[in-house]
Amino acid sequence: MKGGSKSKVPVSIWCGHQLLEVLQCISSSWTGPDLSVLAVRCYPTLPPRYLQVPGHFWGMALALTLRSNRSQTCSIPLTINTKSITPEKQRGKYAALSIAAMVIVVGLPLWWKTTETYRASLPYSQISELDTLQLQLTMEVDVIFTKGTLTAEQQNKVPMSQTQENYYKMNDKTGLRYRYEMKYRTATVMEDSALRMESVQEADVSLSQLNESPSGSLVIYVIPETSGLLPDGINVYMGIYRTAILRTSLHKEAKMEELLSVIGPKILRIIQTVTFTNNDIKASMSDRVPTGKFTKESLADSMRAFKSSYEITFSLLNPDPKSHDLHWDIEEAVDKYIQPFLDKLSGVANFSVDSQILYYAILGVTPRYDKTISSYTLSAESLPHVINPVEARLGSNAASSNPVLNFLLYVPDYPHCPLYIKDQNGATVQSNAFHSPRWGGIMVYNVNEKYLDNNRFPVQVNIDTVRVMEVFLAQLRLLLGVQLAYVPDDFLMESPANQGLTDWELDRFLWLRTLENIATATTTLTSLAQLLDEIGNIVIYDKIASQVYNAVISVQAAIAELEAGNLGFAFQSSKEAILASEKAFFDPSLLHLLYFPDDQKFAIYIPLFLPMSVPILLSLLKIAKEFRERRNMAKKKD
Repeated sequence: MKGGSKSKVPVSIWCGHQLLEVLQCISSSWTGPDLSVLAVRCYPTLPPRYLQVPGHFWGMALALTLRSNRSQTCSIPLTINTKSITPEKQRGKYAALSIAAMVIVVGLPLWWKTTETYRASLPYSQISELDTLQLQLTMEVDVIFTKGTLTAEQQNKVPMSQTQENYYKMNDKTGLRYRYEMKYRTATVMEDSALRMESVQEADVSLSQLNESPSGSLVIYVIPETSGLLPDGINVYMGIYRTAILRTSLHKEAKMEELLSVIGPKILRIIQTVTFTNNDIKASMSDRVPTGKFTKESLADSMRAFKSSYEITFSLLNPDPKSHDLHWDIEEAVDKYIQPFLDKLSGVANFSVDSQILYYAILGVTPRYDKTISSYTLSAESLPHVINPVEARLGSNAASSNPVLNFLLYVPDYPHCPLYIKDQNGATVQSNAFHSPRWGGIMVYNVNEKYLDNNRFPVQVNIDTVRVMEVFLAQLRLLLGVQLAYVPDDFLMESPANQGLTDWELDRFLWLRTLENIATATTTLTSLAQLLDEIGNIVIYDKIASQVYNAVISVQAAIAELEAGNLGFAFQSSKEAILASEKAFFDPSLLHLLYFPDDQKFAIYIPLFLPMSVPILLSLLKIAKEFRERRNMAKKKD
């Protein structure tokens, strides 16, 4: 059989299925005599006319005859080319298997690797933990008993410290724990001397120099009821620093525990007034908690999503230069009234201030003449239509990528002067100004000169910047979210004057903004993680993953700093968290493959791979079928 030699195979046919196997071999490669010759040898008496029948019919006839006569045998030397049977089939099998192996081992991994969507790993487990947010706000409060409030025996029993905790549950996933660490002591000689000054304002300044309280803390001085430092009817004074003065009566014979139980609610009332209430917290964390009864009007004065940089523009609008020659010392006014306020917020955001004068700039609404007051008026319904025409002349919004706060001083032209603004009730607004959240404010400045002689035109007008800046500063506080605290009747709150912001107002602002940043950052991170998990064909680059990791770490750091009572560090961490989370969420690279659905993939890949894969699959099916047949025959032989 080796070397492709021809061998004579004796065929002993005595069973039909053996003949079928032989005929199958003969049909594939037959080099011996014709089947008709084989029939003559097996059947010598066969008539000659049957020899004209084609050879394959003789094979069928021979098989049928031998099936009916199983005892008949025939030994015929057949010459079969065994080389032509096996190698050709084997080559086809090997070729099909090799191609299939190359496609599976090399082609598919190479195609998968070159077409896969790169997705950097993200901290999904840590983000899911942030979905349930339990915060602890820790605040240090020093309670100092001055001379005359406690007896000597009571002073010896004053505890060093005491902790008070309150829990506020907003929903199933968000809750806050207020932790007030009270530290009690008696006043020093210098502190008692400061409290004997003529005015409470002088005492407040002196006490602030003796005790430099860190951000997020409060010092409360308890003075006897007989003290004349506070006016009649006033029990609590809150100055411009982190110092409060409480006037109350304490029983000389009461135990210290009883005194603390009496003074405790009064101290808590002061803390909630100068810091925040549950409603303030809920409004700040509205990204995580539905506001419920809070309407958008109640939050209109709060500028959501506090940014890290702002541009403030002061504009003087002169619609009638022929009638009015306006002059204002805006640089001195900003340095005196606005800059101290911005310096207080220098650790919160960056501010840049500029000014301009616009001529022939008119309002987009025609004022109406009111005979009852002999003046022109702007109704509350027409105020929204005032901004758009004026905004087109400003030009500051298009030139800056940072939020711009516009403050416009409008001097009415000669035919519409004086001009007043009316509120929704029809009453004249005292400040003659209005503001729009996230945009800025507008003030109408009327000229009081009498136009008796036309030769006096243009009238020289010097703007009273003191009156103007008082209005603009109040509007700026509202636009930046510095909310006014609710002041009880027996409280006396000191005005910040030129500083624009007291120390405790700054702390209140930082508390609320820190909580708002944490709520916004966690909501952004959970939304981003859910989006990337649902849409698998969005590319996640390493820079996106780095920003997400930084945001998660910053949120965790802010929560830890709040728990430790470090308000300044907590705000900075929350600020970094919201910047990193929003930068990752709004990165343009996340939208490259967002609209590439699976049906488009099939439309591209099927014309490419189907013509190549069909022959390979059919060859593999044929090989598998032949293998099963040979295995079944081998079982039957056994």
